Amino acid sequence: MQITVDTNLCESYGQCVFAAPEIFSFDDEDHLTYEAAPSDALLDRAERAAAVCPVRAVTVSAAPGEPATVAN
Repeated sequence: MQITVDTNLCESYGQCVFAAPEIFSFDDEDHLTYEAAPSDALLDRAERAAAVCPVRAVTVSAAPGEPATVAN
């Protein structure tokens, strides 16, 4: 899985941090940091973090070479 955050859209609301603290956090200067390629075991949390972002700055996609997942 690949996580992308559009830093031009992100306004540091922190909803992704609350939804998936294993992936997202704030550094000492309150800048968002994140694991760009977390374990696939965290897919549900990553998708939840993307869904709760009020400005839709978080994108979750298949990593290069991985098959795309289809939501039902």
